[in-house]
Amino acid sequence: MDKSGALEQPIGRITSGIQTGTLILKTIDFVQQHLSAWRDDPDRPEKLSEPSLNQQLVKFLDSRARNDFPMVRFDHEEQEPKRRSVDFSASPSPFEAMVIGERLHTIYDPFLVFECKRLPPPPSKDREIEYVTGGKNNKSGGIQRFKLGLHGAKLNMVGMIGYVQERSTGDWYRQINSWISELASGVREDCCMWKDSEQLQEFNGDERSGIANCRSVHDRIGYVSSSELIIHHLWVAMNLKKTQKNSVINKAGK
Repeated sequence: MDKSGALEQPIGRITSGIQTGTLILKTIDFVQQHLSAWRDDPDRPEKLSEPSLNQQLVKFLDSRARNDFPMVRFDHEEQEPKRRSVDFSASPSPFEAMVIGERLHTIYDPFLVFECKRLPPPPSKDREIEYVTGGKNNKSGGIQRFKLGLHGAKLNMVGMIGYVQERSTGDWYRQINSWISELASGVREDCCMWKDSEQLQEFNGDERSGIANCRSVHDRIGYVSSSELIIHHLWVAMNLKKTQKNSVINKAGK
């Protein structure tokens, strides 16, 4: 206590000199490394909806980070300007303010945000390619919102989570690139300008764990921190356990 009898507040430690992207990449790797454990957690109720899956995932990640990655915390539904919110964020732990690049990040200022999408989206023609874009008049697309600066406008590197509920991660890699190619050629239209160079690259998929990752680089539109944005895509095959169970049943029945 101080002389007035009030409790003294802990003094936060400011970590400086963190190379731009180092903590971000470590956080992306932490999320990827825990996706299969979250999916296969026996205590996790089976859910299909994106909001439910997002909430479950954030609770799991934040719980695991307490011991395995204590310098970072995860929050669900990070509020952003214009009454929007991104699905979840990563921020420094309390009393661990960090200077990343030239910018100070605290628990109130996340250094990384994630947008999450189901693959495929709920049945609706309007949402058919929502992982990429919501179309000409609907700004609901995952990559689209990042390009427009509606999500992560102050960040140069962000993440997307794909909950693969049908087909394989490789199928979705090819499908999403096909959609981006159609946008770049003008076959499909939305409110963004697209290039073939914005297609997903460096696909790495592990069929055994059902986890895949790739990255993409995009031009941004409007006033945001940088004209170039890197998106790290992390996908988890939510249908893997069902496929494995069916395989075991089929083998037992032979």
